[in-house]
Amino acid sequence: MVRKAKPNLEAIKLKAGKGLSRLFYIFDLMKFSTEELVDGIRSGNKRLIAKAITLVESKKAEHRQQAEDLLKRIMPFTGNSLRVGVTGVPGAGKSTFIENFGRLAITNGKKVAVLAIDPSSSVNKGSILGDKTRMEELSREENAFIRPSPSSGFLGGVANTTFETMMICEAAGYDYILIETVGVGQSEVLVADITDVFLFLKIIGGGDELQGIKRGIMEMVDIIFINKVDQDNLPKAKNARLELKRALDFMPPKEKGWKVPVLLGSALHNEGLNEVFEQIDTFISLKKKSGSFAEVRTQQAEKRFEYWVQHYLLNMMKKDASVEEAYAVHKKNASDRISNPSTEAKIFVESVFFKKT
Repeated sequence: MVRKAKPNLEAIKLKAGKGLSRLFYIFDLMKFSTEELVDGIRSGNKRLIAKAITLVESKKAEHRQQAEDLLKRIMPFTGNSLRVGVTGVPGAGKSTFIENFGRLAITNGKKVAVLAIDPSSSVNKGSILGDKTRMEELSREENAFIRPSPSSGFLGGVANTTFETMMICEAAGYDYILIETVGVGQSEVLVADITDVFLFLKIIGGGDELQGIKRGIMEMVDIIFINKVDQDNLPKAKNARLELKRALDFMPPKEKGWKVPVLLGSALHNEGLNEVFEQIDTFISLKKKSGSFAEVRTQQAEKRFEYWVQHYLLNMMKKDASVEEAYAVHKKNASDRISNPSTEAKIFVESVFFKKT
């Protein structure tokens, strides 16, 4: 007689717990009307601002329509914030810089929102989301809002809904929106497509200080801040600044009339942050005077439109069973190296849009 294996009660409880948590998550979002969320955003209710961002980040079909309606409703209240991208190599002190710079901005009468992007695991899609813990003092400020978001595999050091999250923060009246990116990588320059100021943090290391800084990054930066400078490494920091300035002289100017400043300081000890604050203000004033500020904002919105067109087209095509089958076939041809990926993509798109009748 074969005995039946005893059910794993702990596993069942765990599974049920996850299911219940997911249900509570869905119901918690859906219990707020669009009107309530809009009113909450406009009144600066941090809880409802967070709920609105979660709604926009959700991939659930039942949330997407409400998210689109919400974004449409808040559109007239967006566009008045200053968007600052902060990037740098791991260990450059981005979180410390953002926390103390954010507190400085608040003392200058500004409201600050921080969008901290954490890298998602490519294995289980999880993310640590620990920035709110690291920015403990800033998180206690009444005029600060910190939102950690997973990158969810989206390239460029940002999350795929960072642009839309910015809109929510702008509608809530935040003057500064600081975006802490995943870190410098091959696609990191994409952060420049959604910000007004691109700030690069550098730390002093051994050897050539230009090593590890990609040309693409150098061409995109608006301000460079050499962080963690103290009396012991001050001579090295000054040499690094000189090397960077020489390298920047060979780069085409990103903004006419603007020479990228290379600043020294220590975010931990609040040294040099006032100068960064002043340089940002000077840079934005220059962009607004030349007209490039509005022009770049227009280009950013157009790029975002193109991203969502591609996203929705691919999703719509894959809803058609025959198209989804063709998609799988051409994708496999590419992965099996039967043909190169660009050729297979071209054949697939042409088969969808130019079907012979």
